[in-house]
Amino acid sequence: MLNLVRTLKAVGVRVSVLPRLLEVVGSSVEFDDLHGVTVMGVRRFELTRSSAAFKRVFDLFGAGLGLLAVSPLLLVIAVAVKLDGGGPVFFRQWRVGRHGKRFQMLKFRTMVVDAESLKDSLRHRNEAQEGLFKIKADPRVTRVGRWLRSSALDELPQLWNIVRGEMSLVGPRPLVIDEDRRIEGWHRRRLELMPGMTGPWQILGPARVPLKEMVAIDYLYIANWSLWTDIKILLRTIPHVLGRKGL
Repeated sequence: MLNLVRTLKAVGVRVSVLPRLLEVVGSSVEFDDLHGVTVMGVRRFELTRSSAAFKRVFDLFGAGLGLLAVSPLLLVIAVAVKLDGGGPVFFRQWRVGRHGKRFQMLKFRTMVVDAESLKDSLRHRNEAQEGLFKIKADPRVTRVGRWLRSSALDELPQLWNIVRGEMSLVGPRPLVIDEDRRIEGWHRRRLELMPGMTGPWQILGPARVPLKEMVAIDYLYIANWSLWTDIKILLRTIPHVLGRKGL
């Protein structure tokens, strides 16, 4: 490779090199001086105590303000879910959070009460890959649930998960237990950060991101975390939801 680069530069060709190290440290890197030689330094992966505390304060402020702002809407949705076939208003599902700790993530219920028992009979219609289970026109979804999903309003109860310290406004999306078991090696470092209501891969486009790419994007988000990054993701989430793309 060195000979090829030298040859190309000798004939005036512009050469750019993408270091493989960027797959681990991301695009925000440090540069150190080693006896006059400039080298690329690897930053500390996890958040510092001050950054973690600042992120937590930001989450509490945002979640508290959000709950106050949407409380009338939450009441209307709860009544609509209850009237649409009865059953519980909320759907609780075990997810894997920070450092592998499991918690019950809250959503408004969007499926029929016995949805989980119908899952095996629908596996042949699964459109996702690598252990994920997603069906575009899932017959288990209720009428109200279809509207809630398309508008992402079923995610609003997770504001309470944030207040309880189980989630963050922005972070890696918490996986269900079966999906988490498929994450191995350095990809598990995604668990260093609190899972979020929204995150970097949810706003990239289609929701069906392959699991391997999803966790790689989460890893790079943590490696390059900043409060400004969180704010930008939140700002991009708003038109994403208003465009009825869902999360």
